[in-house]
Amino acid sequence: MTARLTQQSLIMYRIISGRWKSKRISAPKNFEVRPTTDFAKEALFSIIENRFSFDIGSSAVLDLFAGIGSISLEFASRGCQNVTSVEMNPKHAAFINSTAAELDMSLQINVQRADVFDYLNKNRNRKLHEIIVADPPFETDEKKYNELIALVLNNAFLKENGIFILEHQSRTKLEHPNLLDTRKYGNVSFSFFKPNETETAESFAD
Repeated sequence: MTARLTQQSLIMYRIISGRWKSKRISAPKNFEVRPTTDFAKEALFSIIENRFSFDIGSSAVLDLFAGIGSISLEFASRGCQNVTSVEMNPKHAAFINSTAAELDMSLQINVQRADVFDYLNKNRNRKLHEIIVADPPFETDEKKYNELIALVLNNAFLKENGIFILEHQSRTKLEHPNLLDTRKYGNVSFSFFKPNETETAESFAD
């Protein structure tokens, strides 16, 4: 007899809005992921669309530590045609690919299986994005957070009107001259960073 996965044995998240609004995504419980809660994700996208006034459909998005695709699929559902998802775990990366295919999003989401720090080091000055989102493991220490922030902001990954959004434990207090705001949702916070003022498309002139 084939065993069935019960709801209790699954990791669940929901696509909040767009083409696949209210679609529930299920992944095996043994996946080592902590998807952003629906409440926090809904608040995040409200800020992206209303405070920063991004046109998601025409934005290039980089989703770092993509997990099982909660953020990537949300962007794609809302019409984004250019999502790059970076995830090191092969099972998680395969899950994003298979779910994107199931939802007819394969042309919108480009999954890169890689360590995020290696990816950022190897892809300096190659592509600019309006929006970069990162959700490192909750146990990440302050030194690694600062390394991640420096890699993103100092290497022409963001367009001059872009935004870098870092998800972290609320008890972690980040300080940086580019930090615009931090919003707390329970034990999860989002910190918003502006690009370096000198970071423009001129970086590609060489």
